[in-house]
Amino acid sequence: MKAFVYATRVARFLPISVVRWLAGVGALIAWVLHGRAIETLEGNLARVTGTGGRELRRLSRQAVASTARYYVEVIELARISGAAIDARVRMVEDPRVRALLDGPETHIVVLAHAGNWDLVGAYTCRNLKLVTAVAEVLRPQWVFEEFVDIRARHGLTVIGNEGSRTFRDLMTAAREPGKIIALVADRDLSGSGVVVEMWGQQVRVAPGPAALSVASGCALIPVNVHYERLRGARRRAAKSKWGTVMSFGQVVDVPGGGSSKDKVAAMTQEWATAIADGISQHPADWHMMQRFGWVS
Repeated sequence: MKAFVYATRVARFLPISVVRWLAGVGALIAWVLHGRAIETLEGNLARVTGTGGRELRRLSRQAVASTARYYVEVIELARISGAAIDARVRMVEDPRVRALLDGPETHIVVLAHAGNWDLVGAYTCRNLKLVTAVAEVLRPQWVFEEFVDIRARHGLTVIGNEGSRTFRDLMTAAREPGKIIALVADRDLSGSGVVVEMWGQQVRVAPGPAALSVASGCALIPVNVHYERLRGARRRAAKSKWGTVMSFGQVVDVPGGGSSKDKVAAMTQEWATAIADGISQHPADWHMMQRFGWVS
């Protein structure tokens, strides 16, 4: 991550076409060298898709390219215009979700490490509601501050993940009207995650989104994110050949009976099913190069 921050600073003085080319070359080299991160990525993709051999290698190459694209776009956030953000993001939602988003309440959205969740956060701040998100606290501190500053320029508030204090901060945010709390939760970092079924296997994911919904009363909505090719006027306005699709799923309601633990488990399974379906449709845009929460 420190290297990424240095790259961000250097990239400010380079044409974005050069940054994209360098990132593409670096991604290809990493894929060819087939280091530990690529092996981990392929292991995760194999479990999701059931593929192997040449087909898995082809898919992992697409996934590495998608990951590089994400990092280039994060670098671009330091200088991209609002009009270009609006052109790049396409939102898909149903009438019930639209009614919620147009209302004054605060909502919780749960996402995976897929597509560009930072770009859709910037789009959401511009067109829906201001976003509060959680991120891992990086060391040294200046790296984390640089990470936060890039997102703050587009209206995103980032809370550092510091254990139980983080949940209290999120509860405070949930009590404020007219916000969206965005939680990337497919990878459990707490060690106390909820075991759910995804892709026919047991997986441990973060309990935070459902627990926050139960405690605060805020609606919980899964959101899938993936890339799409752009053409014509939208491509020219976006200044990129790639756009991002933000698909809102069905609202996950709090069950009427049972303990808080039972409610969290049931709601987590519901959003995990929705997120798993989205990743299955666009596995190349799932950037899971780290160890995932496979139970077996």
